[in-house]
Amino acid sequence: MLADHPFQNGARAWRRWPIGVTAGLVLLSLVLFALPMTSHATEEPDYQVIQKLGDVEIREYAAYTVAQVVVPGPAAEAGNTAFPILAGYIFGKNKGERKFAMTAPVTQAAEPVKLEMTAPVTQTAAPGGFRVQFVLPKGVTMASAPEPLDARVTLRDITPSRMAVIRYSGFWSDDNYTQHLNQLEAALRGANLVWTGEPMYSRYNAPFTPWFLRRNEIWLHLASAP
Repeated sequence: MLADHPFQNGARAWRRWPIGVTAGLVLLSLVLFALPMTSHATEEPDYQVIQKLGDVEIREYAAYTVAQVVVPGPAAEAGNTAFPILAGYIFGKNKGERKFAMTAPVTQAAEPVKLEMTAPVTQTAAPGGFRVQFVLPKGVTMASAPEPLDARVTLRDITPSRMAVIRYSGFWSDDNYTQHLNQLEAALRGANLVWTGEPMYSRYNAPFTPWFLRRNEIWLHLASAP
């Protein structure tokens, strides 16, 4: 099962509005979401597209830093469990009460039972739970980021990496996710590219974003350069 977005409760609240009011709110959201696309886009990690395989992009990501938390399953509840914990950190629950702007994407990946000591949403159940990450703004590193007050939150520097990525819109559903994961893996096999680890499911929008404007991505870490 795919995990719901952390803002899913807001979406449920919309269902209680009369149809006419809901339609008006949807129209308003279309206008509001069109504006940030041209002037105030949400910050995300820097990357360069170095190759295209149909709908799949091979991206070189620069280094970035994340705040992360590992939460238990099920997958459908992992995002909701993790979001208030991580939001607390970036909204000031840290030494110095420093606040950060929201960035994108929010990623979720299955976590192995054994965590690497040194160790961008997967939707495969794992005994170790699920690792949910918030990307911190550019220029922030583990060395400069304030220490979390919540012991469940850890910071991690992500080294430069090569990712195979498929981007798609539509609903956050198992069928949509599985269809595009299969497409991504088939493209990599066809190009004789090898990936490692679990896929990362990355979402860039709140649930009141119309499905046709949503940006969803699945990332696979490439084991070697193409």
